[in-house]
Amino acid sequence: MGESRAVLEIKNLVKSYGDKEVLKGINLVAYEGQIVGLIGKNGIGKSTTIDCVTGSKNYNSGEILINGKRIEENPIETKMTFGYISSEPCLYETMTGFEYLSFIGSVYKVEKTAFRREVDELCKTFDLTERDLSAKIKGYSHGMKQKLSLIASLLHSPSLWILDEPTVGLDVMVFHNLIKRMQEFASEGKTILITSHNLDFIGKVCNRVDIIKDGVIFKSIDLDEEEAMRTKLDDVLTEIYGG
Repeated sequence: MGESRAVLEIKNLVKSYGDKEVLKGINLVAYEGQIVGLIGKNGIGKSTTIDCVTGSKNYNSGEILINGKRIEENPIETKMTFGYISSEPCLYETMTGFEYLSFIGSVYKVEKTAFRREVDELCKTFDLTERDLSAKIKGYSHGMKQKLSLIASLLHSPSLWILDEPTVGLDVMVFHNLIKRMQEFASEGKTILITSHNLDFIGKVCNRVDIIKDGVIFKSIDLDEEEAMRTKLDDVLTEIYGG
């Protein structure tokens, strides 16, 4: 992996909320074809790191590069290259599912034929029907909103997929399909950064996990090199945090 091109680089990232310094120098690199899990206990800074990467939060110091470019200097160009799923779906609920996907497709300038193809394929993967897409989003369950968010995040064929707690509300079959789609995405030479409390899921899909403690990456585990650690992440976190 180390010889591959770095898609995401986080260098000495520092972020404070008032007097509270949450991130104290995060360093993380994710390469082409790699699935990296960012894990740790609640409130440790995982989502804050994601928010800084996606440009939704400013940070105090450090540098974030996506495909070699800083999001502050190239905000539109950089955001066109990644797809993002937040821990809570944020959708335009007065729209139908299809209207929302059409809107997202237009934002990313997805060509009409490609848009139709991607919608059809992704709706099969994540189990949303034509009937679902014709209904208003405000009537969706949390799981359906999450499915729509997953589809929207992939419409423009991003090179980096950023997932913050993506499995909440997903049924077993869609959960299985998400794992399959993630593996396919990485096999295409693309990159995933994911946070999740579901450590079985993380252990199954990730090539590497980076664990945050005290505002830095406290420990990294190469799960391809240490296969046995895939089923021991609970024990690792207990050892790191105590309790």
